[in-house]
Parts: sequence; C-alpha cells; structure tokens
Amino acid sequence: MNKRNNKKVRSGNDHRRKSNRKSSRAIEYEGKLSMTREGFAFLLVSAREGESPVEDIFIPARKLGGALHGDIVRVASFPARPGKGRRVEGEVIHIVERSSKPYIGIVQIVDHQAYVITDSKNMPFDITLAKGGLSGARNGQKVAVLVSGWDKKSNMPVGHVTDVLGVPGENDTEMHAILAEYGLPYRFAKEVEAETESLRDQILKEEIKERVDFREVPTFTIDPSDAKDYDDALSFRRIGERNEFMEVGIHIADVSYYIDPGSLLDQAAYERGNSVYLVDRTVPMLPKKLSNRLCSLRPNEDKLCFSAVFQFDDNYNVVSRWFGKTVIRSSCRMSYEEAQAVLDKVPEVLTDSGPVPAPIRDSLFFLHTLADKLRKERLSRGAIAFESPEVKVEVDQKGIPVNIHLKEQLDSHWLIEEFMLLANREVAEFINKKKDKGTGKIPAFVYRVHEPPAEDKMIAFRNFVHHFGYQMKQTKTVRDYARELNKLLDKAKEKPEAGGIVIMALRSMARAHYTTNNVGHYGLAFDHYTHFTSPIRRYSDLMVHRLLIHYLSGGKSMPVGEMETRCIHLSQTEQLATEAERASIKYKMVEYMQDKVGQEFEGIIVGLTEWGMYVELEETHVEGMVALRDMQDDYYVYDKDAMTLTGTHSNKQYILGQKVRIRVSRANLEQKQLDFQLTN
Repeated sequence: MNKRNNKKVRSGNDHRRKSNRKSSRAIEYEGKLSMTREGFAFLLVSAREGESPVEDIFIPARKLGGALHGDIVRVASFPARPGKGRRVEGEVIHIVERSSKPYIGIVQIVDHQAYVITDSKNMPFDITLAKGGLSGARNGQKVAVLVSGWDKKSNMPVGHVTDVLGVPGENDTEMHAILAEYGLPYRFAKEVEAETESLRDQILKEEIKERVDFREVPTFTIDPSDAKDYDDALSFRRIGERNEFMEVGIHIADVSYYIDPGSLLDQAAYERGNSVYLVDRTVPMLPKKLSNRLCSLRPNEDKLCFSAVFQFDDNYNVVSRWFGKTVIRSSCRMSYEEAQAVLDKVPEVLTDSGPVPAPIRDSLFFLHTLADKLRKERLSRGAIAFESPEVKVEVDQKGIPVNIHLKEQLDSHWLIEEFMLLANREVAEFINKKKDKGTGKIPAFVYRVHEPPAEDKMIAFRNFVHHFGYQMKQTKTVRDYARELNKLLDKAKEKPEAGGIVIMALRSMARAHYTTNNVGHYGLAFDHYTHFTSPIRRYSDLMVHRLLIHYLSGGKSMPVGEMETRCIHLSQTEQLATEAERASIKYKMVEYMQDKVGQEFEGIIVGLTEWGMYVELEETHVEGMVALRDMQDDYYVYDKDAMTLTGTHSNKQYILGQKVRIRVSRANLEQKQLDFQLTN
C-alpha cells in the first residue's frame, strides 16, 4: 500500500562516531529521521564546534531498514563521491527508538485484517494493525495509530490504535486528529478532574491576612473579547506624601496556591506544558474550574495573585520594585477594542462589567504613555521590531469557517505587552542580583532565552537583501546588527519585498526556548528575561512562581539538573503546540477555500524552493503552492542564495515578495494543502 509523491521535509541532528560495521571510511551518525511520501528519508546532522557543517544525509528507501519518520536512528554514511550533484548517502544500521507520535488515518478492514490508511506527508505506507490492535475502532472511523514494529512478510509497519477520533470530516474529529497527531491530549483523566473538583471555592480569611491587600486599588484586565482565562491585571495609583510617585501593579494569578508540586494536577499540567489555541477551541493546560474560575481574574471577585509592583517618578523612571503575594479585586474587564476606545477618548465606553470607571480611564492614559516610553527604550537598545500581522479565522457554531481577516494591531495590545515584558524582565533581574548564602553564586532559575544569530546566518541575510538593492553595514557586534536590521525593516516596510525580507530575517534567527543557562534574550535586547505572567497557560511560569517564592523566603539554590530537564520538555511542548495551532489554521483555510476552486486571486510569493513557490493571498493570507511541474512556460532553476526561480530560456524571474495572480486548482483537506496555478 505504498503512496503517491509529495514534497520533502528535512530533520534530525547530533552526534557521530567511526563505524565498526563499515569500512574505515564510514562514519556513524545518530539523529531523528525525516521521511518523505516518496519513501526516501534525510538525516540532518549538526556540526560540532570546529567542524564544517554536515550536509543532509540522503537515505534511499531500500536502506531504511524499516525506520520511519521521527524515529531516532543510527546511520552509517560514506563521503559523497566526486562529481557535480553528488550527495552524502547513508544506510540505517539501527533503530534506537521508535517515534512516540501517532499517525492519523482511516480504519479499513479487508478479509478480517485491519489496516489504517494514512494520509501524511511523512508516511509512504499504510499501517497493518496487530491482533487486538483495533481498540474498539470500527471500519471507516478516523483513528490515531502508533507504530510498534515492522512486518517483513508484508513489508509494512505494524501498530495499534491509541485513540478513536470519530467520523472523518466532522469538525470535532478533525480537531482531535490534529491534537492526536502532535501527541497533545484533549481531555483530562478522571482522577485529575476529581482532584480539581475537590479544590475549595472560597478564599480563607487567614490566607488574605497573609497577603498585601490591593482590593481598594483601581485594577482592571484587558484580554481578547472571547477570552475566559484572565491571568494578568494592572493597577495604578499615585502615592507619596505629595503624590509624587506613581505605582503600577502587575498582578498575576497565583496558580501555585492551588496546585501542589507532584500532585496529579501538577503532573497533568507539566505533561501538557501549555494551553493550545486551535481555531475553534482552547485546550487548556489546567481544568476549567481552575483556568476559567478560581484563577481567572474575573471582575468584582476577590482573587489571589503574585504581583510585581513598581514605583515610577514623574520622569517615568523606576525608583523601587516589590514582588510578593497579594489579593486583588478587579473592577473592570475590558477587551482590547474597548481599551482602545478609551485611549481614543470615546465617551462612556461600556464593557461586559459595566461602564469603565473614571479612575481606570485616567490610569489608562498614564499607562499608555509609560508603555510607549518602555517600548522606545527597548528598541533603542536594539530590540528587533518584527511586525507581522496575525490571521484570524472566524468559524460558526459548527466549526465551519465563514471569514478570514487580519487582526488589527492596536495600541492597547502594545500597552499590555510592554507591562508583561517589564514584569518578566524585572523578575529575572531580581534573581540575578541575589546571591545564594551557601555558594555566593546566582541561584538556579528558569530563563526564557534567545541566542543571537550565527555569523553565517547574518552573512547569508545580508547577501539576500543585497539582491533587492539594500545595503546592510558590516557590524562589530550582534546588537549593532539588530539596529541595522531594524533600519532595513523600516525602509522596506511598504515595499512589495517587505514580506519576503521579514520571512528571511525570522528564518535567520534562533528559536527562543527555556533553560537554566542565562544567555539573555537577543530579540528583546534584554540581558535577563523569564516568563512570569501567564501561569494559567504556561507551566514555565508556574515553575518561576515557585522558585521566586522559594528565594524570597531565603531558600537555597535549587538543583539545576532536574530544572534543565523540565526546561527542555517545556520548550518541546511549546513547539508542538505551535505546530498544532498552525495545522488547525491551515485546515480551516483549506476548508474555507474548497468552494473557491477555479477562482482567481492576487497573491505574494512568500517562499521559494526547488519544487515550486508558496504564494500567500493578499486579503486573507491563505497560503498555497504553485508546483514547478505546473509552470509549463519554461524550465525554471532555483537559486537558494538569492531565493529566486529563473527561467533558462526566457530569463523570467520570480523572487520573494513578488506579486502574482493565481487560480485555485485544488483543495486537499486531508493533507491541509492548497494547489495554485499562475494565471499570468
């Protein structure tokens, strides 16, 4: 049951050693396999310090030895033979570990034998189910199946059903399929739900007495209009003998009060790592009683918080800071649009919690001025100002997409973002000023870091923008490079190539992640940074709260080893959630375009590869592929350095950011894939 072709994807990494099984010229590499639907695979091995970059190792289908996409494998490889176009080739000699991620497919029963017919870009086979492997699934149902081995007789992978997802095509089935594909749970175990239900609804008076009381201070929340989990609030008041200081409180839901380390709730939250936001639903990190009720900072309810409180003088300089446990009572819940209306001086803005009180209206104007100052300071230090619009897919009650539009970026968004950045930075800086009493060293902590781009990435990006006529100065430091990049992004802002330049700039950057090794946050231009402000939806923030409580009470430095292991896990779950969120958007975009096959649209080239170009429609940002095989007017050659496709006869050239007109030729919902054809 081999399958038809699709585009290739690459992956893998890590270490190598001389092979004992091959000749002395063979080298062994170990890493994660990336497979294509054509049946061959690649292993990408990272170069170690002092070594030249290692090319992707090509592994033909006949040399895979039953290994599949995502498996950790050991590969024996020989250097490429001399000659143009020769690539490094290898052979799988050992499957170290099978992938723990399931495949999604449809059950088909033929002659009392059950199969799962998969439709994945990384799986060239269907999967035969072991005896008893149906797990109650019926013929025609969509399921998640985990591969456990290889049947040499049928030359097919063998597996068992791990989850019955439902009827193909139904919205719940397809959303659950996306979650299952990325190994993300969409329900809590009964034991976890029971532990949640046992939590007390009322706050004890004794607990309030132990906290700083902010209930009389004007406090409010600003969140998306459809949000239920409000995990941060802001307060503002003037203090001092002559009201000469301004106090800003950043109040974060105290999730640590409700969840004991090591409890079933804690384990479930850690395994999930974060909430997942699909197009039509939120899959929360915590059960709804916690995320939407006990810990949600709903208006006119007493709530327990962990707060970062700052005093500013009239020049907007921080003159003092305090971190600790508080109790608050928000008096107003605003959406971003409602907060923006206040900033735009619209009279009598009405919210779900009533009219915006005058003290909160007044505080918003001060906070807006302060946020603007914080943002300008950050950019002047070399923070990178990427501005890419966010796409919103609107669905009806049945989950059917009815509209796609770009979210407007409002000043109210920037306001909240800057204060969250302030709290995250100040918490990390506070830890870095502490010294462990025993060792005299900075105590172990969880940081959110972003490494500077590698030198070769910066050179490649400079060369790339040179093709558009832009010159980036050679810089002595990576921070100077960031300032040059900001100048470039500003120059290109309204130009056709702006989108392509932003895409390539992002690709040249490292990925932010969690670690105990503080190397700073390059993109934000912060020497110290963490995640403190969203413990309802990020386990990393819950870890930070617990560590901060421990160190504020004089505790010794915590062990680094287990903390770093947890950081790695949380970075991985974050990436999986991001991929699942993108997959849900892609699915709904393809579903939205199904009735538009044959229609023409204006688009912009946002990606170029050796197999074609990716085009994004201007109005909706829906993305599809123009395959090279469908460009019949010429033979096109791909230049990966310049990111161009050039016709060998006509010299016609396609570049990133170029406007094109396309016709929608195919919408494959199962593969979440749109095919376009050029009309010009």
